Amino acid sequence: MRDALIFSNQIKDLPVFPTRDAGVDDHTYLRQVQKRGPLVRDDFFRVHTFSHRHLFEMLNDNLTRQIETEGLDMRGVGAGAARDFFANVMLFSNGDVHRRRRAPLARAFAFPLVKAMRGDIRAAAKSIIRPLIGAGEIDFIDKVAGPMPAVIVASILGVPEADIPYFTKLVYSSIRVLSNRSQAVFDAAEVDLAELALYVEGILADRRKTPRGDFLSVFLERVKDGQLDELEVRVQVVGLILAGSDTTRSAIASTFARLLERPDQWAMFGANADRLKADVAAEGLRFDPVVASLGRIAARDFVLIDTRIAKGSLLSLSMLTAMRDPEIYARPDQFDITRKDHPALHPAFGGGAHRCLGEALARVEIEETLSLLAEIAPNSQLLSAPVLRGLNGVRGIGPMSVTLA
Repeated sequence: MRDALIFSNQIKDLPVFPTRDAGVDDHTYLRQVQKRGPLVRDDFFRVHTFSHRHLFEMLNDNLTRQIETEGLDMRGVGAGAARDFFANVMLFSNGDVHRRRRAPLARAFAFPLVKAMRGDIRAAAKSIIRPLIGAGEIDFIDKVAGPMPAVIVASILGVPEADIPYFTKLVYSSIRVLSNRSQAVFDAAEVDLAELALYVEGILADRRKTPRGDFLSVFLERVKDGQLDELEVRVQVVGLILAGSDTTRSAIASTFARLLERPDQWAMFGANADRLKADVAAEGLRFDPVVASLGRIAARDFVLIDTRIAKGSLLSLSMLTAMRDPEIYARPDQFDITRKDHPALHPAFGGGAHRCLGEALARVEIEETLSLLAEIAPNSQLLSAPVLRGLNGVRGIGPMSVTLA
């Protein structure tokens, strides 16, 4: 009890987040926050870290663990689709439970599957983009960036083409349960999450009845021994859908905007798109990441930068600042597709046991969509740039208007 009091007092004494002036973007505001110290707390006594080094140190399962249902507990959500999701998905589980839930997906969702899909992904991008060339002003997120990951995950799951618009709507509404939103938005998202879960249940029933040798068939074969119960099976698939949609959508849109804002880099990319597409994707993911921070809970008592952190303390590991850490990146505030100082493990996909399972797929979707745009729409113009905003969890993205030419 005495130690817990000491830990609490040290966290309480940390500098707090300053007031944010209207119109200040996330990166500028976080530079102001960092001036207060290497650790800063918010009004919820959450301890925020900012460096690349501390991001990966704090993803060590011996020090911290993934948040499970604590966020729902604080909101008073005791039952429903969101509770089923958070309590059963691998993303919000730890230790042996996490390994048990992740292993069947990891084996079914293997790198060779993604590698074999590259041509199909490019073909899907072409079918979406080509009809829009010369069509005048378009909402890029609605017409291109949003449909791309939804169409790809739908094809992986075998969703009928006629269902894709309905499926896409459910996905982008349901994803909002993963962000810090108002109660009204959370409630609306939960309704669609329940509907998405029912839709997935129908797909799984069909695949059990008629296996196709595809991803879902392999996954169901992996879990037929009962290592996952029926709810867990369904929730892992729903989790895969959500994790692979919203973040990829925003990354495609944001990176395309950054390129169009810099004609020299856009022209450089267009001149050698196939060689540069991996570098472009990596820099887009770094420069304005879609996931602002990773929430963790202290798994035991430890000391972090001379501050004693108690078991059970909440931590927020900033991805926004870690990927602009001057100790890792030269000219960190400069968007540069020729950058050669990306770490071997890109921070955008997390680290440790919870590193993103869909990393390879996300990279391929971003690479093929952007390289195709550079190839068949080199004279595109940015009319209004999207704004990514949010300091916790998945960031929201504003509208984006372009002409494709």
